Amino acid sequence: MSRTPVIAIVDDDQSIREALDDLVLSCGYQSRLFTSAEEFLAADDQSAIDCMLVDVKMPGLTGLELQAVLNEQEAPRPPMIFMTSYRDDKTRTAAMNGGAFAFLGKPVNFSQLVQCLERALKH
Repeated sequence: MSRTPVIAIVDDDQSIREALDDLVLSCGYQSRLFTSAEEFLAADDQSAIDCMLVDVKMPGLTGLELQAVLNEQEAPRPPMIFMTSYRDDKTRTAAMNGGAFAFLGKPVNFSQLVQCLERALKH
């Protein structure tokens, strides 16, 4: 029997976290919710995460700064799907150059997000 994929949702907005949690669960996946990049970095079981949904702009470390920290670690990093209402080319380029799997604008198109998530988990 295969293991159910675990999706980390890193977003400071509670309503976004809850909506994404509902979406992830409806797809048959498990989720782990984090209110900040720092909370994710403090988690003991990062290796159990199969994919990450990450907000770009958060208090404290931004999503891009979280990506940079994870890129410095030797452990394999799960695919990161960024979501943001700040859709400027500079931010998108920085995320993609850092190895992001996808960069989606908010409000997130849920069917597009599900497709990205499925592709990332097969990747």
